Amino acid sequence: MTERSSETLPTPASTPRHPRALAPANLVLTVLLSVLGAIVGIQLLASLGITPSTSLLGAIVAMTLARIPLVAFRAYRSVHAQNLAQTSISSATFGAANSLFLPIGIPFLFGLPDMIVPMLIGVSCAMLLDAWLLFRMFDTPAFPAKNPWPLGIAAAETIRAGDEGGRRAVVLAGGFVTGVVGAIFALPMSAFGVALIGSFGAMIAFGAGLLSRAYSVDLIGIDLYAHYIPHGMMIGAGIVALVQVGRAVVGAYRSKGGRRSATVSASEDESQSAHRLGTSLATGGFAYLVVAIGLSLGTGIVTDMGLLELIGFIAFATVAAFVHELIVGIAAMHSGWFPAFAVALITLLIGILIGFPPEALVVMAGFTAATGPAFADMGYDLKAGFVLRGNGADPEFELEGRRQQFIAAMVGFVVAIVVVAVSYQMFFDAGKTAPIDAAYVASIQAGVSGETARALLIWAIPGALLQLIGGPRQQLGILLATGLLILSPAAGWLVAAGLVVRVLATRVFGAGIKEDLEVFAGGSIAGDALYSFGNGAYNTLRN
Repeated sequence: MTERSSETLPTPASTPRHPRALAPANLVLTVLLSVLGAIVGIQLLASLGITPSTSLLGAIVAMTLARIPLVAFRAYRSVHAQNLAQTSISSATFGAANSLFLPIGIPFLFGLPDMIVPMLIGVSCAMLLDAWLLFRMFDTPAFPAKNPWPLGIAAAETIRAGDEGGRRAVVLAGGFVTGVVGAIFALPMSAFGVALIGSFGAMIAFGAGLLSRAYSVDLIGIDLYAHYIPHGMMIGAGIVALVQVGRAVVGAYRSKGGRRSATVSASEDESQSAHRLGTSLATGGFAYLVVAIGLSLGTGIVTDMGLLELIGFIAFATVAAFVHELIVGIAAMHSGWFPAFAVALITLLIGILIGFPPEALVVMAGFTAATGPAFADMGYDLKAGFVLRGNGADPEFELEGRRQQFIAAMVGFVVAIVVVAVSYQMFFDAGKTAPIDAAYVASIQAGVSGETARALLIWAIPGALLQLIGGPRQQLGILLATGLLILSPAAGWLVAAGLVVRVLATRVFGAGIKEDLEVFAGGSIAGDALYSFGNGAYNTLRN
């Protein structure tokens, strides 16, 4: 992200107090938007199998209200209040759909209705923990605020352009139109936008994965997905990524003199940031262990296993949920895409190979699927706030704004829990669940062969090596595996096109074009997201 000059950044003396998430005007708007987001998220996931980003919708609603000349709407003129609005609706959408409705559909389809309520309670706790962990780990060596978080940049640039106007608004509008036009022709323009702002090496790996998955059958006669090559590579890359996070914590603790880190903002030195990361990982691991124990007791699967098997299951489910969260967060931070469904399937395959009972696998599938989406979405929202608050120029204001965003997100998540609790039976009675739930259930029922186990083990090696070569900044293994898990030829070509445009623009116009590319990319992602959301909502209502 290009740094703005010190003359244009807020300073402690000039920066006003950050708007309060629980102030009446903000709270009313966030609750109403959260209800809308939760309903839309569940409906579209059940109908189309996707969860759209509603973040920009919340920002636009707040910006629209701000232009109504009434005292009651004056508070929404602040870009920070608009940031709170987009945070809450986004949290409610992904929370209700991906973290809650999707997991409870697994026991329903498996014919275990008595598990639904305890599963809902357990995944609700996991979702809230998920969001808290990203709040704590944001702007640390593992998840730096200065990394791309592409959807966050899109939201921030949309809000800033609406507030500032001028040249920035023109560039954003050009990107927005490009995104909408591409989306009309069913092109995933968010992939093009992400390539303009993501880490260059990571984007090359991501694009290579997308194109390899799309054309492997035509070029070499092998279906990579059917041979579990992407799954194996993600396992290897994920293990190395986990080690890299641990090394970042240990290395920062050993650093002398409280050095300023190149990866975190000015709000903390490297050792302070690493300490926050380390304590968050430890607290999160223990909390996930508690949730796993609670799910095992609440769903009754303790009666299906002996003591040693139960201990092994709880330990594995805890680690799987934690690793799933970190992998999804890393992929989202660099690419804007998070393969939560596929990574949850990978952990399920490993659980099947270990030999856990079917009922325990149902619980594990729901538990791991619930972690990750809220984590990644919180990262996008906090990145948007980070940009709007001046990229950390005023540490006190940045941290206060981050806390207010966390409160707004919690409002969205609590609303999501209520909406799912009162509506899930209606969807289940109509035979509607998340489509991926059927794949999880089918995998549990079919089991995994020895050949699959060998493929996972063999392809974990190159995944681990690539992740090791790229290091924690590039995340080559994670991004290549993410691309391999996604079947979208158009996305692969658009990532390639974005990289070409990025190189040519830099050579022709110089390094100064970077900020314009970021604004244009934000518009492209915003146009794609809003058109896809509107089109999906229209098709759902029509059917």
